Amino acid sequence: MISKTLLSLSLLSFSLSIVAQTDSDSKLAQYYYENGEFDKALTYYEKIYDNNQSKLIFNRYVDCLLQTKDIKKAEKTIKKQISLNQKDLSLQLQLGSFYELNDEASKAKKVFNEVIEQATKNPSSVTEVFRIFLKENKTDVAKDILVKASKLMPGYPFQLLYAELYGALGDNKKLIESYLDLLDKYPEYQEGVQLSLSARFDFAENASDLTMVKTAFLEKIQKPNSHLVFNEMLIWLFLQSKNFNAAFIQVVALDKQVQSMGGRVLDLGKTCVENESFEVARKCFQYVINLGIESPYYYEAESALLNTRYIELTQYRVYSNEELETTLKEYKTVIDRVANPRKSINAVLEYTKIMAFYAGKKAQAIEILEQYTNTPGLSDLYRAFVKMLLADVYVLSGRIWDASILYMQIDSDFKFDVIGNEAKYKNARVFYFDGEFDYAQSQLNVLKESTSKLIANDALQLSVAITDNFGLDSNYQAMMWYATAELFIEQNQLDSAFYLFDSIQLNYPFHSLNDEILFKKGQAMERQKKWTEACVYYEKIISKYPTDILGDDAMYRLAKINDLYFKDKEKALMYYKDILFNYSNSLYSDESRKKVRELRGDKVLSD
Repeated sequence: MISKTLLSLSLLSFSLSIVAQTDSDSKLAQYYYENGEFDKALTYYEKIYDNNQSKLIFNRYVDCLLQTKDIKKAEKTIKKQISLNQKDLSLQLQLGSFYELNDEASKAKKVFNEVIEQATKNPSSVTEVFRIFLKENKTDVAKDILVKASKLMPGYPFQLLYAELYGALGDNKKLIESYLDLLDKYPEYQEGVQLSLSARFDFAENASDLTMVKTAFLEKIQKPNSHLVFNEMLIWLFLQSKNFNAAFIQVVALDKQVQSMGGRVLDLGKTCVENESFEVARKCFQYVINLGIESPYYYEAESALLNTRYIELTQYRVYSNEELETTLKEYKTVIDRVANPRKSINAVLEYTKIMAFYAGKKAQAIEILEQYTNTPGLSDLYRAFVKMLLADVYVLSGRIWDASILYMQIDSDFKFDVIGNEAKYKNARVFYFDGEFDYAQSQLNVLKESTSKLIANDALQLSVAITDNFGLDSNYQAMMWYATAELFIEQNQLDSAFYLFDSIQLNYPFHSLNDEILFKKGQAMERQKKWTEACVYYEKIISKYPTDILGDDAMYRLAKINDLYFKDKEKALMYYKDILFNYSNSLYSDESRKKVRELRGDKVLSD
């Protein structure tokens, strides 16, 4: 008598042998199938299919039958698969396609009609079957199912599928009409329609597509009782094509129509700032301000208008002397009106920075900032911001040791915060300016591990400059001249800085500082808005010192100057690409990648 244990082991061994055999059969079937030996593959797939009716095995088995001309068995197998999966309409469509393939049109039509009859009982089945027909290029049948489904289920948004159909047929006019009809009945589909349109059309590049869609929206807007969604779609369309002036006109009209008190216009202004369309941004913010102080967005618009001018001045250096003075007056008006240090501190910081660094009013800026260091009610962080800016202005005025004291205070109070690291870096530069290179280096070594990538990168660059260019006795004089020249640049004493730079190049013609000198000269030219001269210096770095640490910095400055000031998008694109290809570890890689997409006109559906 066989024991239970022995019987169990026997059954287990038998099961494992079956599994092993099945696995072997599957590998052989796949091998022969992929090599086009369908008669050999058929032998294995027929055996496997008896135990495994998965879609993959079924499809390969049927394909082998068709390839070996066993038409009747193929038909029988498809019907068997349908009986096993009666809710799978795709199998029934496969049977219809089988009949078509074998010139049995009447049978195929009958199957397709039966499928349409079943599918039109619920929207998900309609969508599934419609897309299968469309994929197989059976557009007439695909349209039939939509027509029937639309009559049976009038409350369902089949316009989405009609748009797909007309898109497949290349009929853009009817595609747009489908979307318009959809939005008329279901305005909540606005975002989905925007995504679909931006995926299909390139409004930034193709003027005819833009005109076609714009005309369709305008016609809808002009009809009586038009839904507001079409105004919003037209605004969206203008934003896609970067036509911010046209968007402004439409947003103002919509703002008045729905009485949103400037809220929509304010949002558009913020979008314009993000896209560097500052002129339109100012129009938006000024519109909200002109609505009067009763507008709930008045103060936000006022602050945004000032900040827009601040960005133009400090980041893009786009201003005239008249605009500079007007901006300062606007800041003072707001600060005086608010008359609350806690509420006006951001405006004060921007105001005094413009005064000191752009309007040549260092003494006035220092006086204001010194008052604010003792103003009650400010948080510790904002007091540190005031001290930091005051220290920066001290450096600008030649009071570098007064600046050092403030930097050390901030470093001590915020030792583990970004602002503390920034103060430590700026203090290291003070010692660097004074020729205390060893002490500066010790501080910079700590900052290389800063959590702020920008500070760590700045610290690394200055540290490398000191390491590479200071050490030998003969180098101290050159390094001292260079550090002093950098301080002169900070203080806008550009003639003195250039005199020292030229002295280094004359007395030490093969010194390793030469690429740094070129870069500093380029930055000095940018301070004076001499963009062409700046590019000359940056191009020299790329041609003579492409692998040095400043190679990607020079490339990035060339990209920005061509992008923002020369408006040469092709050249800017070339430089941004060069950063990605030749300086893959650059700090500017992420922004360069973003700018490449933007300048190429890549479509971004979500960001």
